[in-house]
Amino acid sequence: MSSFPLPSHVQADSALARQTLCVALATLLLFLCGVQGDAFVGFDSRFALFAKEMLRHGPGWFPTTYGEPYPDYPATSTWLIYLLSLPLGKVTSFTAWLPTALAAALCTGIVYRLVAPLSRSWALISVAMLLLTATFVSETRAISLDLMVAAVGLLAFLIAYDSARYSLPGLLVRLLPLLFVGFALRGPLGVVVPAGMVCCLLLLDRRWKALLLFCPSALALLIGCTLVLLALARVAGGEAFVQDVIHMQVTGRLDGTAGSSDVLYYFRSSLGNYALVFPLALPALLLLWKRRQEPAARLVAGCALAALVVMAGLSVPQAKKARYIIAMAPLAAIVAGYPFMVAGSRLAGVLRAVLRGLWLVFPVLLLAGLWFAWRRYPAELAGLGWRLPLCIALLAGLLVLAALRWRQPAVQALCAALALWGGYILVFEPVEHRLYDSQAFSAEVARQLEARPSSLVLYGMGKDAQAIKLMVNLDRDLQPQFPDTPQQLAALRGPLLLMVEERDLARLAAALPGLPDPLFSGRFSNDEYRLLRLEGAGTSP
Repeated sequence: MSSFPLPSHVQADSALARQTLCVALATLLLFLCGVQGDAFVGFDSRFALFAKEMLRHGPGWFPTTYGEPYPDYPATSTWLIYLLSLPLGKVTSFTAWLPTALAAALCTGIVYRLVAPLSRSWALISVAMLLLTATFVSETRAISLDLMVAAVGLLAFLIAYDSARYSLPGLLVRLLPLLFVGFALRGPLGVVVPAGMVCCLLLLDRRWKALLLFCPSALALLIGCTLVLLALARVAGGEAFVQDVIHMQVTGRLDGTAGSSDVLYYFRSSLGNYALVFPLALPALLLLWKRRQEPAARLVAGCALAALVVMAGLSVPQAKKARYIIAMAPLAAIVAGYPFMVAGSRLAGVLRAVLRGLWLVFPVLLLAGLWFAWRRYPAELAGLGWRLPLCIALLAGLLVLAALRWRQPAVQALCAALALWGGYILVFEPVEHRLYDSQAFSAEVARQLEARPSSLVLYGMGKDAQAIKLMVNLDRDLQPQFPDTPQQLAALRGPLLLMVEERDLARLAAALPGLPDPLFSGRFSNDEYRLLRLEGAGTSP
């Protein structure tokens, strides 16, 4: 039986697909390296609590806290964690972070897929630049709905970039389901971000028919999904909950009641939050001036325009957080690596020299940072055990490898990226978890409640803030009470188990004489807290 060789373009596409898959899998292993246990800190606590309550009560259309539906997010991301946690019977860091890690790996794979047909070296450098982005690192090692939306947006961007392959109906059939997935993950924001990225490429390519058909289709999808979401909200919690959903997902973000920042917040803060890619992408754009007809120019211009639309578009709502614009990080990474595609330019030469110098010095800076941290926080770093010497050895090895591979910028860039991730995983993350641990104090609260059933009172704690960090560690349904003043506490009937921050206890004792001595004292999320038992009302010990 004879065999016939495949056409060259098919072989090239197959090779590119294999390389893209390898990049995505390699970065996925990096993103999940060292993930273990069930300790949650910071913003992760909220989403972990969503999943734990879903394990106890079953899935619903909205996540829940304290047994009540939560209006800020659809339940899709919670379902993902819930399904991954079912075989184990509990939520762990691995099951909670895996959806985000998969989204981040998809981002790195698409970055490589976009750039590799033009230059494999530039593609690897772009991936490394993304891995070196501060906010991308912190969002990947967390539960991040915004990073999931970024993956959806980047996949839609890739389809729009290859839109010449598809007919107009074929393009819409590929894009609109992605927008639906974005809405399911993040609500209206999950449609707006990917749609804006797609519109940029269609506009740049002057595909007017596609643009004029896509825009109303995306708008119709957004309106339809929003109406369905509000109908589900009415089923989940009635008319009052519908108003909460509208406020939390739409009006509260626009009018600033959910937190506000100035209109230039993203452009200023990104110099630090999205370093190195954002600061270095700005001068790299100047290289396009005399190269507008080159094949690479379309990709760079499309990335720059899409990143600008994401940043400018999300600058309109008053509520702003650095993670909201994470979708622009992969785009900026491609632009920042563009100087390695340009020959015969003095500016490109300067930018290449700056980048290579930064990559080479990066492990040195991290080693210096460890030395200063050891001098200032010896106890915290000593508690790392084997992780600290392993991190030092890793940084030293990467520094030597980068120096030996001076003529290979992609290797240098990847060494710098691995140095950053090694320092983050082996040192920064464990120290952060030790400082912001809430499990030890929560275990004592659970023990006291088991020993003597009482009403749990969380004095001066926000129901949606510090209290969440306690509830995520209690594998039971509770309805704590949240007094904010001594008078409110005094009006409660006992027996009560009171959790109060140390700085509030002195003022509370002055207002309510006769408070008993604390049952337990300890650190909770990097603050000192006390546990007291009150037998009667708050004034009666």
